[in-house]
Order: sequence, then C-alpha cells, then structure tokens
Amino acid sequence: RWWLVAAAGLVVFMAALDSTAVNVALPAIERDLGTRTSVTQWVVLGYLLPLIALALPAGRWLDQVGKREALVFSVSAFAASSVGAGLAVDAGWLIVARVIQGAFGAILFALAAVLATTAVHPRARGRAMGVVTTVGPLGGILGPALGGFLVESIGWQWIFYLNVPVSVMVIAAGMTQIPAGGRLRLPARAWAGEAALLGSAVVAVILGLSLTTSHGLAWIALLLMAVPLLLAWRQMETSRPVRELIRQPGMAGPHVALLAIATASGFVMFLTPFYLQRVLHVSPSSTGLTLLPFPVTMAMLGLIAGAVADRWGARRVAVSGAIGLTGALLLIMPLGERWAPGDLAWRLALFGVGMGLFNAPNMALALSRAPRHLLGTIGASTSLARQLGFALGPALATTMWAVSGYALSGMRAGIGLAAA
Repeated sequence: RWWLVAAAGLVVFMAALDSTAVNVALPAIERDLGTRTSVTQWVVLGYLLPLIALALPAGRWLDQVGKREALVFSVSAFAASSVGAGLAVDAGWLIVARVIQGAFGAILFALAAVLATTAVHPRARGRAMGVVTTVGPLGGILGPALGGFLVESIGWQWIFYLNVPVSVMVIAAGMTQIPAGGRLRLPARAWAGEAALLGSAVVAVILGLSLTTSHGLAWIALLLMAVPLLLAWRQMETSRPVRELIRQPGMAGPHVALLAIATASGFVMFLTPFYLQRVLHVSPSSTGLTLLPFPVTMAMLGLIAGAVADRWGARRVAVSGAIGLTGALLLIMPLGERWAPGDLAWRLALFGVGMGLFNAPNMALALSRAPRHLLGTIGASTSLARQLGFALGPALATTMWAVSGYALSGMRAGIGLAAA
C-alpha cells in the first residue's frame, strides 16, 4: 500500500515544516501581534513542549486503538488547530493553537512509523522507511525558504493554512488504504499522568528561563521544580523501559550528545533570523534563502553518513560530525555587523555538514547497543532527547540575548554557548 507510505511521509513533512518555517516568521509575528521577543519564543516552544511531553505515551496509546481512526482524528485535529493558529489575533491565542498543534503532532510522529512499517511486506520495509525519511525531512528543508516567501508575499498566517490541503490528502489516503479498526478510546490514567509530569518538568525549566529574561535572575530558581517532577516520573511503572534502556552500557552517551547538539541547533535557528532581519536588514524571503544551506547540506550528508559509518565505524563518524559542527559554530559566532547574507550562509552550510555526519551514525550507535526488546523505547527516547533540545535552544538563546539588552553581543554570546 504505497499510497499509505506516501501519506506517512506527508505526515512527517507537515510536522517538520511547522517546526522550521515558523522561525523565519517570528519577527513578523512579533510585529503584527505587538508582543515581546520573550513571548514570541513561545510560538516555537508551545509547539515543541507537547511533542516532548507526549513522545513516550503516544506510542502506547496507538497500540490500543484503530490506526485508521487514529489517523483521521489526529490529522483532522492538527489541521483544525493550524487554522486556529492562522486566525490568531494576539499572542495568547496563537500560543494556545500551537500547543494543540504540538499535542496532535506528537501522535502523528509516532503514527508515521507504524503506518510505513505495516503498509508493506517486510521485505519492502526498508524501501518504505526510505520514502518516509526522504519525504518527511523535506518539510524541514523547505520550511525556511517557504516560510520566508509566504511571510513576504501573503502573510505568515499561510504557513499554518498550508497544512489544510496536505491534511486532506493524508486523510484520503488513510480512508482508502487502512481497513477500519478498533474504536478510539481515551488514554489510560497513567498515560495522562506521565505526560503531565514530563510536560510540567519541561515547562518549569523553560518558564524559569523565560521569566528570568523579563523579571530578573531570581526566577531561575523555578528550574528546581523540575527535579521532584522527574523523580516522581521515575517511580512510575511506565518509566521502567526507559530506565532499563539508559542503564545499558554505552547508551547514555548517544542520548546526551543528541540532546546537546539539538540544543545547539535550536540556538542557531532561533537567533539567526533575528540577526538577518534586525542587524543586516534583509527581507523575510532572503532570510529563508540564507538559512536554506543548513538543512540542505544536512540532508545531503545524511544520505551518505550511514554508509560511511558502516565502513569506518559509527562512533568515529559521529564524533567527526560533532567536531565539524562545533567548528562551524565558532565560525558563526562573530556575527559581523557588515556581513552579507552569504557570509552567514556558507557557515550554516558547514554546520549542516556536521549535523548530517552526526545524526545517522549517532542513531546507529544507539540502536546497535540497545536490546532487541527495547528498540521501540529507544525510538521514543531519542525523539524525546531531540525535541527537548529544540525546546531548550530558543529558551537559552533568549536568556543570553536578554541579559545583553537584546544587543548583538548577546547573540554572539548565545552562539558561543551553543558551541560550548
């Protein structure tokens, strides 16, 4: 059922597009809605936080319901919340819509892999996942350029409206390709409790950093609230597979590295649109084109990194990628006042090369060390580490920038922290 495989790829395409295209629109959203930068960051974080909180529980819920019903429900809700985001008249409305988008986005990310692997014969499963991993990341690659074009031509709202026709195509494929299954049911109480604990812990960290930027350093103490929440989650039975996984020899390293590098990427993708539009005074469409080399080179190198890792060793290639992207961050850090957009573009291309070399080998390293009965768990745990980094990056970047009075020196300090 290859149309279903294509639909799974489109699901990831939508979710990835909404993660990257909005970054380019943040200055326009800040201006049109009359809000502050410390509030604007929640347009990004409001989408990422549910992805983090629901990463682990969503898969367990999907095991208990019909796949066609889950697809139609979650895609319809994602499209409706996208329309709600486009209709927003103030920052609060937009952030709430983004939170709802993120909640259903978490289900879509978990559902895509299930659909792709069950749609075809096991002998064709590799090709099916190849389609998903090619079509899906195109959303992230096209996001900055497409977002810049839409902001400049018809308005940032169309970044969200674009999800509606894609959702219609996905639902049509699902209705014709997936047989009717079990009825939808509410998640178990443990599902909601786990999501509440994980989400509250992340909110405590992000909110502490956000309030620190606008109300003073005393608010950083709010970060301590995350500790008892994480300890309570650790005592839950649902955390047992994750605890077992992390205790495996050599398993913590790939997770910590993924978290750190996703955080660094969050720094770069949050700060550079503001740098281009506020310091260099380039248009939103030019901003998107300037940012485009990063995802393009990351995708290009990602296609060959796995093959190189098989020959030279996954750890060696992953470490090489980490070293390369750290060097690229040091090249980005000066952020010259007289730079042309091209001066940033080639540095972002090098950053994408490092990311491309790191991602696939790091995942291969983690999967090779995981017990066979925990392969599903490691898929969820690595997704959680990645999304957590993408949420922490903008929050830490805003904090560093705000301490400097939103000066260029604060942007440079933020990129320096990303390299660290």
